[in-house]
Amino acid sequence: MLDLTLRLLARVLSCCTPRPRGRHRLGAVPPLRFVPLPPPRFAEDRLQRERRRAAYLATLGIDVGPARIHGVRVASR
Repeated sequence: MLDLTLRLLARVLSCCTPRPRGRHRLGAVPPLRFVPLPPPRFAEDRLQRERRRAAYLATLGIDVGPARIHGVRVASR
């Protein structure tokens, strides 16, 4: 039954969509150009780890916020 449905759907879609002609018809798909990104810098990686650690500890009720907020040193409790 599924095969019959797929064939019917393919036939209806082929009637509704135009067939490509000339230079623009589908042929071999050109390869995608992959431009590798530079590896992340160590400082960015370290900051990401600190944020994840702070988020995990916050779920446990432990506050490990930054030592400075807006340039003002925060008192430790």
